[in-house]
Amino acid sequence: MNRWYSSFKKPLRSNYKLIPMLDSCKSMNQIKQAHAQLITTGLIIRPIPVNKLIKLLTVSGFGSLSYAHIVFDQIPHPDLILYNTMIKAYAPSPTSHNALLMFRSMIRDLSLFPNQYSFVFVFNACGNGLEVLVGEQVRVHAIKIGLENNLFVTNALIGMYGNWGLIEESRKVFVWSVNRDLYSWNIMIAGYVRSGNIDQAKELFVRMHERDVVSWSTIIAGYVQMGRYMEGLDIFHKMLQTGSKPNEYTLASALAACSNLVALDQGRWIHVYIDKDKIKMNERLLSSLIDMYAKCGEIDVASKVFHKNGVKQKVWPWNAMIGGFAMHGKSKEAIKVFEQMKTENVSPNKVTFIGLLNACSHGYMVEEGKGYFRSMVSSYGIAPEIEHFGCMVDLLGRAGPLEGG
Repeated sequence: MNRWYSSFKKPLRSNYKLIPMLDSCKSMNQIKQAHAQLITTGLIIRPIPVNKLIKLLTVSGFGSLSYAHIVFDQIPHPDLILYNTMIKAYAPSPTSHNALLMFRSMIRDLSLFPNQYSFVFVFNACGNGLEVLVGEQVRVHAIKIGLENNLFVTNALIGMYGNWGLIEESRKVFVWSVNRDLYSWNIMIAGYVRSGNIDQAKELFVRMHERDVVSWSTIIAGYVQMGRYMEGLDIFHKMLQTGSKPNEYTLASALAACSNLVALDQGRWIHVYIDKDKIKMNERLLSSLIDMYAKCGEIDVASKVFHKNGVKQKVWPWNAMIGGFAMHGKSKEAIKVFEQMKTENVSPNKVTFIGLLNACSHGYMVEEGKGYFRSMVSSYGIAPEIEHFGCMVDLLGRAGPLEGG
């Protein structure tokens, strides 16, 4: 029997060279091929390769959560790591209820005990769409097994209540916490900002013994979102004076403040800072830069910035450029950008059509405007909202035939 077992183990051990193959997968077809080889070699029942396979399916851009679930269901005895991987994958998705189902399945398995990460992931799922009662039930379970005061669990609880808008519950968890770290403070400040309590966010911010770029970025963004642009810029300047280095998110908020204050000189300085410090240019920062120049009257500079940068995989820079051209009465240029956007296979959203319809209105392009308005639903499945109807009223009013809408 021992000799047979040894001969069985040896080929399995040699087949562990298949594991690096999973790390090199670049497409769904390659993942399926690796999966097939894991099955034929028997490695599919081993924790390390199956964990690698499921993690790859849940985190890679070309993976599939539904495929991962199928693989998971075929495993006779999933371990805690596998359960946590699946719960984490489902937590931010539109089907976050599946995270709860996974969690319940795990606690029904008497051989497994949820750990701190299990609760972090399931609390994230609760905050992403599940009901308050569900979150409270999970919290009771954390208390029962003595994990409620765990730092990671506490932070997840603060974030869960914050996502629900229950800021007072978040505050209670924060105040009563035995353990707190910088992340705890940042989550609490973000909760206040999200609920519109910017003064309470600032009060907490002032009390912090240490701050990181997230702390500064959150409070600056909060002031900008509340329309308190000067205060947002003041905090941005204080950040620079302390020697803290802003990132792309901080600078996007500062540029938004400049846009609304028409503070061109300050916006130009930020642009120079971005280039000089080689700040990573993402779509949000690029759109803020375009918007700042457009609102400050420098539409040609905005256009140069737009065409110079290749970071345009998402819709925001396109919207900023279309809206900027529309604002300056350059209707044909706005339409040209939209047509280029379609060529690049970037999907428009409702903001895109507000800019496009405004452009048609400023250019007295009634038929084009009507066509784009119809195409919102027929081609892109975007339901018109009050802003779009307002644009159409303006378009028809400028052109004369208001009764012919």
